[in-house]
Amino acid sequence: MRARRSVRPVRALAGVLLAAALALTGCTGGADSGDSGGSNEAAKSQADSAAGPAAGDSGAQKADAPPRITASHIIRTASLTVQVKDVPKALDEARTTAETAGGYVGNETTTRDGNGRERTRVVLRVPVGSYADVLADLEGTGKLLDRTAKAQDVTEQVVDVESRIKSQRASVTRIRALMDQATKLSDVVTLEGELSTRQADLESLLAQQASLKDRTSLATITLSLSETPVKKAVAEDDDPGVMDALTGGWDAFVTMLRWIVMAVAAVLPFAVGAALLIVLWLRLVQPRLTPRPAPAREED
Repeated sequence: MRARRSVRPVRALAGVLLAAALALTGCTGGADSGDSGGSNEAAKSQADSAAGPAAGDSGAQKADAPPRITASHIIRTASLTVQVKDVPKALDEARTTAETAGGYVGNETTTRDGNGRERTRVVLRVPVGSYADVLADLEGTGKLLDRTAKAQDVTEQVVDVESRIKSQRASVTRIRALMDQATKLSDVVTLEGELSTRQADLESLLAQQASLKDRTSLATITLSLSETPVKKAVAEDDDPGVMDALTGGWDAFVTMLRWIVMAVAAVLPFAVGAALLIVLWLRLVQPRLTPRPAPAREED
């Protein structure tokens, strides 16, 4: 009896310990699985958070960053005055320089001064990217007398014109849509007038845009070429000779005679007028003023 009684508590205790061990094992496995799942989810959430904020930050930076205003919309103009020995040759070199850079020759004017020296003024249009190189090449063709360069930033004007063109096109589209829906003749006539006005404004804006594009993409260089004055050779013997004296005396005599003739010619009208007055006085006026002698009495 004692042996049986002692065995039952031992078996009960063993069962309790086994159940506790199984429970502990299950909890450990669940915890391990939970930890592994949790760690995967945490890694995933970290990856998402790492990718998400990065993308979000980049998007936020793009949205919050102000638009960059490039310096590409600049009108560049320059004026050069160069003195050269041979104007036609220098002009050909300037043309070749402009055409090689991808530009072209605009207006051209050639004149000659009183001494027969040639002077040419030519307008060159060259791409903005080659502007500095072309300017340097032109300055090296001769002696630089004058140089003026200007740069005008028209970026805001370009952006404003583009925005107005976009709005005007949308306005024209809306007017056309209203014309398609109009049923009354009066409405159609009114919408046609409005459409014509807005299309004219749009064409004006497009012309401004084309002009700005042309002036910002091509720089304008005004080149003035003038020939170098030819120095006259000075004679070795500067002492005057007999022929020089005779020539000088004759020139002085001719000059004096010319002045005398000019003086006589200037006085001649007044002399003729005075002579006429004197003749009239003697013929008409003086005889009337002179008293006539009384007739003599006859003697008885």
